[in-house]
Amino acid sequence: MYGEQEAGGRADGLSAAAVALAARCGPRVNELARHMARDVFEKLHGYPELPADVKDVEIAATARHGMRLFLHGGAGGPQPDALEYFQERAARRAEEGMPLHLLLRTYTLGVQELFRALRKSARPGEQDALAELAEALFAAADRVVGAVAESYLDEQAALAAERHEQRRSRARALLAGRPAADGHPPDGPALVLCLRYGNSVAAEGSSRSPVAVRRLVRRVQTALDRALGTDVPALLDAESGFAVVPGRGELPVRTMELMRGATGPQVRMAAAAATGTGDIPRAARLAGEVVRVAAACGRPPGLHRLDDVLLEYHLSRPSEGSDRIAALLDPLEGRPELVETLRTHLEQRQDRRATARRLNLHPNSVDHRLARIQELTGISLAAPRDTALVLASLLLRETDADVME
Repeated sequence: MYGEQEAGGRADGLSAAAVALAARCGPRVNELARHMARDVFEKLHGYPELPADVKDVEIAATARHGMRLFLHGGAGGPQPDALEYFQERAARRAEEGMPLHLLLRTYTLGVQELFRALRKSARPGEQDALAELAEALFAAADRVVGAVAESYLDEQAALAAERHEQRRSRARALLAGRPAADGHPPDGPALVLCLRYGNSVAAEGSSRSPVAVRRLVRRVQTALDRALGTDVPALLDAESGFAVVPGRGELPVRTMELMRGATGPQVRMAAAAATGTGDIPRAARLAGEVVRVAAACGRPPGLHRLDDVLLEYHLSRPSEGSDRIAALLDPLEGRPELVETLRTHLEQRQDRRATARRLNLHPNSVDHRLARIQELTGISLAAPRDTALVLASLLLRETDADVME
């Protein structure tokens, strides 16, 4: 759109008639820019709400600059140095939060208004000159709009990356028991969440590709923000994560619904209250343990609380006898179907029919498996003490495996 002027003509190859027509519109640039900024663009949704200085100074100046370059420069196509002006303005609009659709429509409507002005200035016999300018104007607009959109999106991506890293830095500091560097959120009660959604990426068939992981993390973060009504500091990866919610003691009812929508039905989550910043690491450890214990003892995915797994949590705590208790089930090594039957039978309160339904087996098959377990281990689930030992053994073995992974 912006070439060099030559004596007797222009480098872009426009005819003398087209150059003369463009020159006649030159004195109207200021008037046209004001008309665009104050009248034409006001019809766009969201434009009237923009600050007055943005409309009357920034946008009007951009329109004025573009028209002058086209009318007095070369209409053949924008040069890189000319595009930089529009790219810089687009980046500024992105930083201010102006919607991209609104920004681009100011350019397309501006092109329409300039063409109307050229058409009104055209004299009889200048149809060919007007057609030349129209072709040049629309070609130049295409290049400018493309450069504006690219610059806007680049700036928006940079801003999003910066906000994402700031949020992760806040979460990292809080989970370490330190105040966030930016002083937000303030010290006080908080709710610490542990999430596990490890099968979500695989379920998408994406083999944990970086793109799939980024999409998953964005979905989880968005679900957290929506559920809790704030920007939640969180450290999330492809399988799990922690989040810190200041000033809350309970989770909103719809939290799990939103999390399932973001990750799938297998998501697990536990929440633990912290009295202040220094207490957040303890709460995070507790929430993580509750999730591990709930998974190890066969509880279905969902929201887990310490009270839900109080006995199991206690039995899973390491002690001097932990190795001996964990070794009680060594005879079942290599027999995952027996371990799964044992875990499910305990979760179903030793109801053989409920266990059979959960495992899609006949109740007699459950009886045969339980008999084989007793034969291999010497443990009888009819004895309360043996039942407690089996539960503790399962928890110690499986929570240890989770920690090592």
